[in-house]
Amino acid sequence: MKVLAAGASGQFAHRIVPALTERGVDVRAMIHTPAKADVARRYGATEISHADLVDQTSLRRAMEGVDGVFLITPAFHPDATQMGLNMVRAAIASDVTKVVYNGVYHPSLSLINHAGTRPIEEALYHSDLDFTILEPAMYMQGLANTYYQALRTGRVVMPWSKRSKMTYVDYRDVAQVAAIAFTSDRLAHGTFELAADGMTDRNQVAELMSRAAARELVAADVETTQGVDVSEGLRAMFTDYDRFGFHGGNSLVLRTILGREPCNLSDYISELAEAQEAP
Repeated sequence: MKVLAAGASGQFAHRIVPALTERGVDVRAMIHTPAKADVARRYGATEISHADLVDQTSLRRAMEGVDGVFLITPAFHPDATQMGLNMVRAAIASDVTKVVYNGVYHPSLSLINHAGTRPIEEALYHSDLDFTILEPAMYMQGLANTYYQALRTGRVVMPWSKRSKMTYVDYRDVAQVAAIAFTSDRLAHGTFELAADGMTDRNQVAELMSRAAARELVAADVETTQGVDVSEGLRAMFTDYDRFGFHGGNSLVLRTILGREPCNLSDYISELAEAQEAP
């Protein structure tokens, strides 16, 4: 089987590539910037295709000879929804038989990065493609920089309240689910929320980080992002998190698909600490 993988050189989605190759799948990395070709190869891609999510011709060319497509769009890009729709339409027009779409947890939220995924899901539901839609929670990997900064400053900070309860998932578990979707029929025509157990506020995150680092790290709130160079969509998301958190944390679906317990936040943070100590 050969899969075209969007995001194959990205910060999080590159983990899809080794998850697929471990199951014997050939990965054609779809990249926009030629300089990232070596990055995608380093993660395990056997082929490289230069394509643009806004260019239907380049997308159809990238899909020539592949059996499946992994679809993820850049968060908060103003054309993210159209990019996803372009990818679905190109897949329909090609000989692709399987699309795995990496959407977002709780697409019913009115936030732009959530609501913008709904038309892409709808396009898949209306198609004759064999689709699997993944709706992952906040990626644990996004905490890495927070941890490293806390080691320097002693403060665990994020741009929302330290009392807001958040729902996380290890993106490596998401990648494993995507690989299962491509290599078996178990997840065909399904939509799946993916989360680790429970919700965690930043006070609790600071406790976990303190234990892992063997030193006191304190949760702290930061000043408003007013005046900071962030998109309106990102600012709205931070405001929503500040007021409501990001609730969920039922791991039944993820645990059932994986056939094991998902990675939990404590283990992930301990892993960060061990990597920091490695020579």
